[in-house]
Amino acid sequence: MRNFEQFLLDNLPASKSIHPTYEKALRNMLEAGGKRFRPALLLGVVRAYNPLLLGGARHAAYAVELLHTYSLIHDDLPAMDDSPLRRGKPTLHVAFDEVTAILVGDALNTYSFEVLSNAPFSDYTRVRLIRELAGNGGLNGMVLGQAIDCYFENKPLELEDIKFLHTNKTAKLIAASLKMGAIVVGREELGEKLYDFGLKLGLLFQIQDDILDVTQTNEEAGKLTNNDEDKNSFVTILGLEESMREANDLADELTNEMSGFEESLQNELSSLLSKYINRHKTKTGI
Repeated sequence: MRNFEQFLLDNLPASKSIHPTYEKALRNMLEAGGKRFRPALLLGVVRAYNPLLLGGARHAAYAVELLHTYSLIHDDLPAMDDSPLRRGKPTLHVAFDEVTAILVGDALNTYSFEVLSNAPFSDYTRVRLIRELAGNGGLNGMVLGQAIDCYFENKPLELEDIKFLHTNKTAKLIAASLKMGAIVVGREELGEKLYDFGLKLGLLFQIQDDILDVTQTNEEAGKLTNNDEDKNSFVTILGLEESMREANDLADELTNEMSGFEESLQNELSSLLSKYINRHKTKTGI
């Protein structure tokens, strides 16, 4: 992902204004790093089928990372998780103020679609990418999941409702990243298959995050841990041992599905996901 990191830094917003901290705040959370998991998935699909399109695909990957970063900024706000730490640094409402954090989140949200609209693809492909990102990151996707998560705080849900919550809040943007890679290379049928795979992958990712929340320190996680007691996390509802079983089952299912992918895609995703699919086991020893 080194080339993507450089692309991201080269294309950070460079607007100038009379505001004393706006530009700095815009860059703050993007420069803080992160796993870049979602853009890596998108670029992995493109690399598997048409590496010549990687230059253009970075615009789509950047758009996904912009939208994801906005969601983290808003997720950490006092009205939501009230978290002081993200990606190993103070959250924006702590480093600056709450109003700045809200507006920077708004700015990165809309900027993601500006980036996609300027991507070097056909109009058809650009519209498909914009629709995919908006549909999964917006009112029937990530935002819906966040709304459910906040509303049902301190109100335990059933397991299937928790899966619905986190499918929207976390899994859909991961699934969209894979599908957007397929759209870039013109493999729309593959995109549907990868989307379904991505929903399972995203659910596994959330279960792992819930497990790591109770097994890692703040320093290891780069964010506040043990902060989900009032939330509908998998560990809160199922307990650690049962959550581990759910994660193990999903990890095995995903590994099996990957073995049926075309060799080029299998190679790209296997190398990318090898450190993620079983990451819930590394800290707990369970």
